[in-house]
Amino acid sequence: MTPDHGFLADCRARLAFDLLANTWNAVVVWALREGPSRPGELRGRIGGISPKVLTETLRRLQADGLVERRPYTGSPPRVEYTLTGLGRTLLEPIEAFGAWAFEHGEDVMAARERAEATGHSRD
Repeated sequence: MTPDHGFLADCRARLAFDLLANTWNAVVVWALREGPSRPGELRGRIGGISPKVLTETLRRLQADGLVERRPYTGSPPRVEYTLTGLGRTLLEPIEAFGAWAFEHGEDVMAARERAEATGHSRD
């Protein structure tokens, strides 16, 4: 990103922020860090994600080249998802962001509570 481009629609930094702006994208990428997983395994590991939302997220990540879908024949047929090489490059930034959240999460929550108490909510 160059200083004169800021966050224009065609800026690559904005692309990265857009990838992580969806709540589930980073969560699913992180859940796949240890290797291939079936959708049911992912739902169990993640918690709180519906099958529909997980499927939509996996399709979006697949279209972005971050996740690979591997179907297997057999009875019953099954499918696994795994990170691509490109997807694995997101693990370090996600981990850094998670470390920031761990270190500063209480501060953010306290600020939100103060804002709500004074009638200045985020909405």
